Amino acid sequence: MRIYQNISLKPYNTFGIAANASQFVELNTLEEVQVLCKTFNLTDRKLLILGGGSNILLTKDFDGMAIKINLKGMKVLQSDEQSIYIEAMAGEVWHDFVEFCVQNNWGGVENLSLIPGCVGAAPMQNIGAYGAEIKSVFHSLTAVEIASGELLTFTNDQCEFGYRESVFKNKYKGKYIIVSVTFKLNKQPSLNYSYGAIQEVLQKAGITDPSIQDVSKAVIEIRKSKLPDPSVLGNAGSFFKNPEIALESYNQIKIKYPDMPGYPTSQNQIKVPAGWLIEQCEWKGKIVGNTGAHKNQALVLVNYGTANGNEVLNLAKQIQDSVFQKFNIHIQAEVNIIE
Repeated sequence: MRIYQNISLKPYNTFGIAANASQFVELNTLEEVQVLCKTFNLTDRKLLILGGGSNILLTKDFDGMAIKINLKGMKVLQSDEQSIYIEAMAGEVWHDFVEFCVQNNWGGVENLSLIPGCVGAAPMQNIGAYGAEIKSVFHSLTAVEIASGELLTFTNDQCEFGYRESVFKNKYKGKYIIVSVTFKLNKQPSLNYSYGAIQEVLQKAGITDPSIQDVSKAVIEIRKSKLPDPSVLGNAGSFFKNPEIALESYNQIKIKYPDMPGYPTSQNQIKVPAGWLIEQCEWKGKIVGNTGAHKNQALVLVNYGTANGNEVLNLAKQIQDSVFQKFNIHIQAEVNIIE
């Protein structure tokens, strides 16, 4: 384990933003994580925990320690006729984990195929897509307490999952380093392919009784058709959360915009696709300086090569303002903005 000084973070964030970290360290084992926490007084330092760097926007140089988590490995902990428990280390690429499960016919994460990032960030964000969220297959995680270096376990309930939220994003932010996650997957799953786009892809392929592999392939096809590859065009995936609004407000807006989509999340709440709202404000495909909203998915902000973090952030604020002016709806950033 070696701590480096003044290291560029451009290779470590999918937006491709050029920014330096005052200190940088890569951790490859659980022991290294614990040694770092026990040896250095990290509670007095600014910390940036990096996995795949796919959900951050750097707006300036980071005056603190960037910690790259490289812990690797996947193993089956226990199994019965219905379920299987798999532990994946935090540094595993998320899609590699999904492929491992799909290939073995273990159901529960196939709808989350091709989401960028690493396993350790999945519970932090409660990642979700196409009608599925991590919390439905999450069993527990292990994390190192930064202040003490001690290893602790958190259950599903203790993580307090919400829409793209968990205690690690709020209450416990900066207090723990997630080192592994255990998932409970189904050997005899009930597949979820009711999401419109998945159904369309399956129907075009003539598939009426899809397998886990079929659903995963459909999701991958959808994502590839809509979302730019970060290795080609810098981005952090969906930049904004889909807002939830009161049913009464939704019905009022729908009078003026009858084609406005919405999905009930409770008896009185409706989730509205942020991408649709942004597109109605004519941002889709629009280029502003070195950044813009992607031509195939307005929810994705992109770096056309030389954008800095503040350019992207300013664009995001303009989009938020225009959506609020038009619909009286505030859309929040899903991406973790490092200011």
